[in-house]
Amino acid sequence: MANVISDDVSKQSSAALDGLNEHTLKTVHWHFSDETGSPFWLEKKSSLNFDPLTDVKSFEDLKKFPEFEDEWLRGGPVDRWVPKGHAGKPVYVFETGGTTGIPKSRMVIEDHWKDYELFSDTLPDEHFPKGANWLMLGPSGPRRLRLAVEHLAQHRGGMCFCIDLDPRWVVKLIKKGWMEHLEEYKKHCIDQAVTVLTAGHDVQCMFATPKLLESLGEALEDKGTSLQEVGIKGIFSGGTEFTPQWTRFCVEEMLGGPVEEGGIYMTPTYGNTLMGLACSKPVTPADNYKISYYAPQPRAVTEVVKFDDYNQVVGYGETGRVKLYTLTDEFFVPGFMERDEGEREAPFEMYPWDGVSGVRPFHEIATATTVGVY
Repeated sequence: MANVISDDVSKQSSAALDGLNEHTLKTVHWHFSDETGSPFWLEKKSSLNFDPLTDVKSFEDLKKFPEFEDEWLRGGPVDRWVPKGHAGKPVYVFETGGTTGIPKSRMVIEDHWKDYELFSDTLPDEHFPKGANWLMLGPSGPRRLRLAVEHLAQHRGGMCFCIDLDPRWVVKLIKKGWMEHLEEYKKHCIDQAVTVLTAGHDVQCMFATPKLLESLGEALEDKGTSLQEVGIKGIFSGGTEFTPQWTRFCVEEMLGGPVEEGGIYMTPTYGNTLMGLACSKPVTPADNYKISYYAPQPRAVTEVVKFDDYNQVVGYGETGRVKLYTLTDEFFVPGFMERDEGEREAPFEMYPWDGVSGVRPFHEIATATTVGVY
């Protein structure tokens, strides 16, 4: 793929990198200073073969850190991650994974609010009206997503209606091959959503995973109505199931065509408990519904790196594994290898830094990944 980046975008990219370098320096100093740092990183500092306070001068220097390990997040005490600079503030604990063994936990103070306020700025008001109520059709329990979507609704002046959904039970049903139970559980979740949407709550916006959105569309159709008729104008969705094929099906078959015709705007997102939320470049039929995600730099950064060298990014258009960096004053992750792979995308006006497209489970572990409701 030819890498054509205009002079304007090149200048913006250069300015964004300067900002990222400055932000990296500030974040590292916060997490490794005795006054503000977290017990985890202050203890880890002694086992590093460099001094983060003097040897990290730019984002590139984060490659000096060893790979961030999954296991560090499994089990407690979780408060070892709380920076001293935030001592005494109320702390949330969010879990991710956990379909087998101990789930990964991440402490959060306000990051989930900030991430979704930034995301809110990218939503077009005509399709996500301020003051409108939302439906959260996704996982509940110790998940960041539920509280984050609720905050998004409140931040935009509305209220959020939620359903009960335990993704761990879904994964267990799949692993046991209890497909009849799985269908019933999915129906149980969709019934809750249909009840909310048909109860006169003026819900105009929603979050849904692709599979649940599809099931909801079918359930409404069975009742002789549709997403448009129950008043939905804007949908944000997320998960690795978001493929160009599914997006085309969704837009053409469920949403009544592109937003100009069907009236419903849908934006894909890619996110997790560590990163926050990566926004998508607008998805268009002209671009074959290709989905490209851009992390919320400088708070989080994604790179697409070589399969045999995780410190080396691939060329534009080339395939590699997704590497994530979290750089907030609450949480510091210098290079975490995601369970995803994809293609490296060039910067553009809206997000003048690298993106990733074609996100799918990393091929070496894909067969062991149970996707569940996502």
